Amino acid sequence: MNHLSIAADLSEVDGVRQFLKDSLADIDISEEDGFKIELALVEMVVNVIRYAYPDGGGVLAIEIRKDRHRVIIEIRDSGLPFDPCRAPKPDIDEVVAAGRKGGLGIYLTRELMDECLYRRDGGQNILTLVKKL
Repeated sequence: MNHLSIAADLSEVDGVRQFLKDSLADIDISEEDGFKIELALVEMVVNVIRYAYPDGGGVLAIEIRKDRHRVIIEIRDSGLPFDPCRAPKPDIDEVVAAGRKGGLGIYLTRELMDECLYRRDGGQNILTLVKKL
């Protein structure tokens, strides 16, 4: 198991990417799966940073567990309650037509990963993402 705690600040995103790469270095993972996991993790971390703490501050913790068959990522924060696993699917045509930046991160994460699980416990959002290898 690997753990990382960071301030809820966009300057931490590169460190999250490096933490993921270091955490997965000892398993055989395809470039495609590695990319999917990285994109999903970064999207969810950025969402927490941007929306969980509207007054600023805050911390989030990331735990990565892995075996030969899957990678499990758990993201914890004490920000506003939000279940990304149940967020409505966006109207992709509308997002594209409007030329909006953003709005697809949660959808992409759910498409890229095999499982998306959310629970609220002890005042924390706990998001678990699973990618089968």
